[in-house]
Amino acid sequence: MSEDYLTNGIKQVKHQILTYVDESLNGTIPQGRPMKWAMERFLRDLNNSKWYFDWEEVYKFTEWCRLAKHSKGVLANQPIELHVSSLFELANILAFKNSDTGYRRFREALIFEARKQGKTQKVSLLASYIAFLSEEQEEIYIAGWDRNQSMLAYEEILFQIEHMDMLKDKYSDSYHRIKVLKNGSTIKALSREAKKTGDGTNPSVAIIDEYANAHETNEIVDVLKTGMVARKQPLMLYITTAGFNLHYPAYSYYQYCMDILNPDRDIENDSIFVAIYQKDPEDDIKDESKWGKSNPVVVTYEEGLNSLREGLKLALDRPEELRNFMTKNMNEWVDQKDNGFIDMKKYERQVMNEADVEDFLKGANMYYGIDLSSTTDLTSLGWVAVKKGQFLCGQRSYIPSEKFMERKSHDKAPFEMYKDRGEVVLTEGAVVDYEYLMNDLREMARKYGCREVGFDTWNATHLASTLTNEGFVMVDIPQGITKLTEPTKKFREQLYKQTLFHTDDKLLKWAVGNAVIITDANENIKISKKVSRDRIDPIASILNAFARAMYDDQVVDMNAVILSDNWSF
Repeated sequence: MSEDYLTNGIKQVKHQILTYVDESLNGTIPQGRPMKWAMERFLRDLNNSKWYFDWEEVYKFTEWCRLAKHSKGVLANQPIELHVSSLFELANILAFKNSDTGYRRFREALIFEARKQGKTQKVSLLASYIAFLSEEQEEIYIAGWDRNQSMLAYEEILFQIEHMDMLKDKYSDSYHRIKVLKNGSTIKALSREAKKTGDGTNPSVAIIDEYANAHETNEIVDVLKTGMVARKQPLMLYITTAGFNLHYPAYSYYQYCMDILNPDRDIENDSIFVAIYQKDPEDDIKDESKWGKSNPVVVTYEEGLNSLREGLKLALDRPEELRNFMTKNMNEWVDQKDNGFIDMKKYERQVMNEADVEDFLKGANMYYGIDLSSTTDLTSLGWVAVKKGQFLCGQRSYIPSEKFMERKSHDKAPFEMYKDRGEVVLTEGAVVDYEYLMNDLREMARKYGCREVGFDTWNATHLASTLTNEGFVMVDIPQGITKLTEPTKKFREQLYKQTLFHTDDKLLKWAVGNAVIITDANENIKISKKVSRDRIDPIASILNAFARAMYDDQVVDMNAVILSDNWSF
């Protein structure tokens, strides 16, 4: 390659990226606020002496991409020219380097965009580029939750290198493992389903595919991260579209990455690159000019636009399709699951600051709810405070210590964290000792008072009798759908009206996210343990409390009800 050719190539790629950034920031190219923040961050960091931007590295990468070919679609078998959005992302990941060491700056990256933007293709190109051109012996892993997911990118990599004439006889492929003969680097597919999560490996690059929708826990992520400790310039790349499982680890990581970009948040992390493609909250979903904010590639060709138009029409005609359109095509987090009880975005906005909880409880009317569940399972004590027409709820749960590890493994939830936060209490032995729950109830009642305790009679006869003898007003809450429909609907209604708040309780959030409703022919509803994916005992106990709290005299003015035209015996 001549020096002039290299110089001109570098100039072209530099012009391409800087023009893209400029046109994005001046509004010529539609971008949502997160991507504008990312580009402003990019421009600031170009002038930061801690790093330098290796434009030659970017040019070399674009030349590598041109050697590969599209594997499918209307461009099948044609050389790959990366869309400028993809080039911007991968250039940041590859070319920002530490001024002192020359190693890559970014050790983690999140690329968050709608479907059909070429995610698999670009991460495959990144993986093969690093594997074949590195001077080190790289270990690169494609980590899907299941085998099919992890094999998508692996097969794309294999297709690309098979169609690069210059790589003939330069690698081997066996047992889903590509080995580069020159430097010994490897590319391998991992999956939890195949019991291959990377134990004992020394990864240099890990690509976590569809993080938001497939990875129920960080099981694979944690193993790969641990193995990267000795690497000089490791890279953990998360690439995903939004989902509707807000208790999956991807959602909290997404929120953290948004905070990194947001100039109004005092959070910095120089080692994580973030590209989040989303429309802004005020954008009309029907406005096609805004679609590019979530779909930088799809909107550039007619077939892609038509696909979005058809998807929107279907979503508007059939509301049950709207969730999928918003997550997959508009890249927005939506309620976790079909028939989910609560929209988790609305739930999260109602968390009450810890400093304000105690003030609310002073002078509030207190109601408690008990969900005993099985003696070997999760048992919960919920509470609802009522004050000046508003509600605040919280819970504490109990689990037998001898069943703790089994439950933690079975539920795939961070029960250790819940325990450390005091949201779940370990009771001695192999069955729940209800005395722990009764002691906590007694202590809260002593401190804050107690109007009533709502409970399900199942398995609670002795407990109810004991508490009644101590002076507690125990109220049986029938668990049939016709009896629970009103408190279930009103709880959600008050939350959505922003008159119901909750404590910052991670176990409760997990349980609320798990809760699925069932509906009968008369449109009565209740949350159901039979159809919910995981534990819902904490929210079930709160609903038992709310079934009485919703009638509190601070909420319902009985005089007004009696004097109204609708009152009758």
